Formats: sequence, C-alpha cells, structure tokens
Amino acid sequence: MVCKKAPGRIARHQVLNNIIWQSLSSASIPATKKPSGLVKQDGKWLNGLTLIPLQGGKSLAWDVTVVSTLAQSYVDRAATGVEMVAELAAEQKLIKYSNLSTNLIFQPIAVENLGAFSSSS
Repeated sequence: MVCKKAPGRIARHQVLNNIIWQSLSSASIPATKKPSGLVKQDGKWLNGLTLIPLQGGKSLAWDVTVVSTLAQSYVDRAATGVEMVAELAAEQKLIKYSNLSTNLIFQPIAVENLGAFSSSS
C-alpha cells in the first residue's frame, strides 16, 4: 500500500483521471487526456486539458496525484490532521507546473489513498 510500484496506485490514479474527463464530457466540455505539447523538461505531462476556454479565455489543465498517508515520508505530516498529505501534494503540483503557459488554469487534484481530498480538489 505504500510502495510506488504497488499495482493499485496506478489504477486509482487512472480512475480519478477518467472520472474528471468523463465529468467534463457529460457537461459537453471537450477535453483530452495526456495533452501533447504541454510536456515539462523532465518528460512528464499533465493528465488532461479542456479543448475550449472555460474562464477568462483560459483552458483548464489538471493533474491527478494519489498519495499514501502510510508512507514513511508522510507519516509525520499525516499525524497533524486530515487531508494534510493531500494539501502537501497539491502544493507540490502547483510548484511543479508553475512554468505553464499563462493562458491555462492549472488545477491539482490530490487525494490521499485513505480518502481525503485536498481543499483545492
């Protein structure tokens, strides 16, 4: 449950990404998963992007992360309160994608494997 190579980790991430994509599709908002052209220097890319502007002429970009509150590196933070690890993960995503184009709205989706979402999610 705490290993990055655990089979359930990837599945949870993909399920959450699909829920977001399907929710946008249900609202008739075209979106794409793994948009090309938005790759960071480290070769990683966002999980999704709306194909039309949503607010202020900007498209919505999102990136999902699932973090384990039971991982050694997060246990101390998790002990300070509910959703604290998810909040940290969301903050780290904002830093990671801080160099994105200004014509995008970036939304981190951070979820603890035991259920808590970050407040921004």
